[in-house]
Amino acid sequence: MALPLGLLLFSFLITSIFIVPYINMLYRLKFQKKNKVTQDAFGKGTPIFDKYHKHKTGTPIGGGLLVIIVVAVLFAILMPIFTALGFPLTQVFPWQKEVRVIFLSFFGFGLLGLFDDLKKMFGIEKTKFFGLRLKHKLAIQVVLGIIIASMLYFSLGIDFVNIPYFGVVNLNWLYIPFAALVIVSFTNAVNITDGLDGLAASSLVISLFGLWFLSFSILDTTLAVFIGLWIGALIAFLYFNVFPARIILGDVGSLAFGATLAVVGLLLGKIVALCVIGGVFIAELLSSFIQLTSKSLLKRKMLPVAPIHLWLQSNGWEEAKIVQRIMLVNILFAVFGLWLNVL
Repeated sequence: MALPLGLLLFSFLITSIFIVPYINMLYRLKFQKKNKVTQDAFGKGTPIFDKYHKHKTGTPIGGGLLVIIVVAVLFAILMPIFTALGFPLTQVFPWQKEVRVIFLSFFGFGLLGLFDDLKKMFGIEKTKFFGLRLKHKLAIQVVLGIIIASMLYFSLGIDFVNIPYFGVVNLNWLYIPFAALVIVSFTNAVNITDGLDGLAASSLVISLFGLWFLSFSILDTTLAVFIGLWIGALIAFLYFNVFPARIILGDVGSLAFGATLAVVGLLLGKIVALCVIGGVFIAELLSSFIQLTSKSLLKRKMLPVAPIHLWLQSNGWEEAKIVQRIMLVNILFAVFGLWLNVL
């Protein structure tokens, strides 16, 4: 346990050193939030969102890319060193196979998010060739999710979920569509949650601490090292992301981190714990799903505003208050998820 804790601090230090120059570079590249009317999934304007988020115009976007690079580089350097020096590393699966699944999620969904950020920043979405619509992006997410789920099933031999009170449930080949659904769901859940300064990053840190504890409980050092590096980098990013944010996570971060959070839960075999620990993300996703479905099928809104954090803003809650109180709720979700796991 001492090793992953030390790596968390080391990752925090390295990210802290690079983040200010990185923010300055984003300013020079004009990789910033634009002052333009946003659109929802149906191509219609979102006046409520624009009303409460105009002040964020000019804030650099793409903080998730720095976190991805720092975590990937540190992991690539340190794991071979630990192996060569004979550190007592234990794992449930062959660590090379585990790493392939983790970083395919990290980089695959990260590249999709980076493309999305680039086309928003530089107007690429106006061209026919590069103009990916919502259904196209969702299709790519599904393909990536199926590939990763297939790797979990065929390469690592995972075909089960652990449900409290019921024990292990074997899904056999049905595990592939199930795991793909979990990955795509959390990908979009984190992306939706990334709407207020510090909300997605703080929720990720809390959720990852819960999953980190579970990785210690099954003695998976590879996963514990990765999560420790990830948490450290996220904390350094969060320092500059709290209200008023100096840098925004961006789709490159929210898509990559949502998918990888799901993969970590799948590797642990703790899907119920993942859904409870990440309860804030689930609530944000469900509120948006209900709203989109009702508008599509019933031609009317079921909820006044979605997702939940935007509804709270429309009711007069200040942005910082919303984030702080959701953080407290997320801590309770994490504790409840861990409690269920140890029953």
